[in-house]
Amino acid sequence: MATTPEFIENLLEQLSDVGELRSRKAFGEYLVYIDDKFILTVCDNIVYVKKLDCLADLMQNAETGSPYAGAKEHYILDLDDLDFAKRIVRLATDATPLPKPKKKSK
Repeated sequence: MATTPEFIENLLEQLSDVGELRSRKAFGEYLVYIDDKFILTVCDNIVYVKKLDCLADLMQNAETGSPYAGAKEHYILDLDDLDFAKRIVRLATDATPLPKPKKKSK
């Protein structure tokens, strides 16, 4: 089952106050960028966040899983506790550097 566009719209609406959000379709699922940083992977209507050191204590009891075959294990973000989810997303965003600019081809 693929992620539905309605799920992504709802997710972006719920997280709208954590930063500038945008989603991008990739490999049949979605990537969510916050303040131009890749933070969340959404597959089968499940939201995954990378296992970052800054999240380890807060997410120690969280479910984990891989968003797709061959991916590293991620934390599964529980959207039922929206305040906690927003806190996790903010911490992940703060800990993630901006991507390096792509070099222009000559």
